[in-house]
Amino acid sequence: MKNHPICDCLGALDAHIEHHLASLVDLYKDLHAHPELSEEEIRTADVMAREMEHAGCDVSRGVGGYGVVGVLRNGVGPVVMIRADMDALPIEEETGLSYASRKKVRSRDGREVGVMHACGHDLHCTILAGTARFLSSVTGTWRGTILFIAQPSEERASGAIRMIEEGLYTRFGRPDCGLALHVSPDLPVGQVGYREGVFSAGAESLDITVRGIGGHAAHPDRARDPIVLAALLILQFQTIITREVPAGKFGLITVGAIHGGVKHNAIPDEVHLQVNIRYFEPSVRDLVLASIRRICEYTARSHGIPEDRLPVITFQPESVPPLENDPSLTAKVIPVLAECLGKERLCRMAPLTGSEDFGFFGSVDPPIPLCYLRLGTGVKNGIYLHSSRFCVCPEDGIRNGVALMSLAALSLLQSP
Repeated sequence: MKNHPICDCLGALDAHIEHHLASLVDLYKDLHAHPELSEEEIRTADVMAREMEHAGCDVSRGVGGYGVVGVLRNGVGPVVMIRADMDALPIEEETGLSYASRKKVRSRDGREVGVMHACGHDLHCTILAGTARFLSSVTGTWRGTILFIAQPSEERASGAIRMIEEGLYTRFGRPDCGLALHVSPDLPVGQVGYREGVFSAGAESLDITVRGIGGHAAHPDRARDPIVLAALLILQFQTIITREVPAGKFGLITVGAIHGGVKHNAIPDEVHLQVNIRYFEPSVRDLVLASIRRICEYTARSHGIPEDRLPVITFQPESVPPLENDPSLTAKVIPVLAECLGKERLCRMAPLTGSEDFGFFGSVDPPIPLCYLRLGTGVKNGIYLHSSRFCVCPEDGIRNGVALMSLAALSLLQSP
């Protein structure tokens, strides 16, 4: 017996989802087949704006790039924000689906790359549309205002903060709280992952230009080889984690790319490293960055690099803070989900080492409480997010996702 008042709408919710399922699956397949990279979400934004308009929202486009805001007002009550991200990744799809993306674009460096929704943002958008449809159809069961946010450029960690900088909260009202979800291929289908406090890691991306003195491979003594220096730096960076970060604290350093040289017998002047760090606590971030600077400087000096050729470190505008779930807000949402969906479908997770820019929506003054959830889409042969073979079952994802976000929103809106 489900006793929570919100559970009374479960029959209507299930019936509504089944009635709209075919059209939502069509929407999902359309979004999946037409992915767009960060800061290029023109078509996706138009699709989402039309969905919000059909749900009865007052819609504004072009908020923070191609961001879309749909406002659904229904009397006096809390203001609840529900966000979905829209952008795809520069990955060539290899799922074999009939609606697989065949799109190719030119990257910023001129290369032709495939584009696909390898992180589930197409499903996130479909769930947002389905949730807007349902909540607009049951306005007799809640009071307040809902802000439906279709956010651009999550993968570049620039969309959320740009929407805020361009007046999201001043133009449309400051929300009392915010909700979001993300697909989780490491959880069984329909499982809901949650936790209080830090849920996902903060991240920084750095470019390091390792400079040397180029020369002939036959006379390395007359050069200062930046490739050897770069190799030393890559190895020494790992000692920061194993010998400097305190035991029990989380930190990661990954060198994701190394580029240098053009010829077998020529020592280049420079090598370029692309470095990513992840952390749960700001103190670990500060320690890691300070150690990277120290190692770069003094290893270069020990390698005989002149003072005017020491490595140059440049921060990329893709940094995100750790995402933190507000404990009080989470304590309101989770019991309702457990009551309505069944407590066996709820799973308290460990913090995730991945990163997410949803935290920016709460990192304002004063902070806005957030509740971020993970939606299980099923474990398939170890395939995880950002894989060229990543895919979900749209019917399962839509059913479970719309139910999850609708119930979470109702738990925070005022009863009539």
